[in-house]
Amino acid sequence: MNGVDAVALATGQDWRAIEAGAHAYAGLTGAYRPLATWRVDADGWLSGAISLPAAVGVVGGATKVHPAARLALEILGPSSGAELGQVMAAVGLASNLAALRALATEGIQRGHMSLHARSVALGAGAQGAEVDLLVHRLVESAEIKHDRAVLLLHELRSETR
Repeated sequence: MNGVDAVALATGQDWRAIEAGAHAYAGLTGAYRPLATWRVDADGWLSGAISLPAAVGVVGGATKVHPAARLALEILGPSSGAELGQVMAAVGLASNLAALRALATEGIQRGHMSLHARSVALGAGAQGAEVDLLVHRLVESAEIKHDRAVLLLHELRSETR
């Protein structure tokens, strides 16, 4: 739902209603079921599908009065609520695939920490090959902070001189 919520918020939709509807839909059978499914199709391609109820629109409400929502809709260019719903579903499916990848590879926590470490490394001034080396050292130190990144970057640069 992270991706769906992001599009809903950006376009002035009632994201809480969309969330509630999706969770109710997931539990419709009495067991909480996934909204997205993934399969390998007959040609060997990964094929994803998502099913969720979402009453969204492109006219009225916040879409008319909120400048950021108007801009987001202008950028997306949906001609109808149905088309906006399809965009939301596509973003939700992509978000779901990213989450599955993170779970199947290094895990959500470690993946998030690596991503955060990369941002901190770049913020500390790491460039090129330094970025990956600094990320590794930050994660290894379990102290992913700007001050630590600056110190480690200085050490890294001293080693290469």
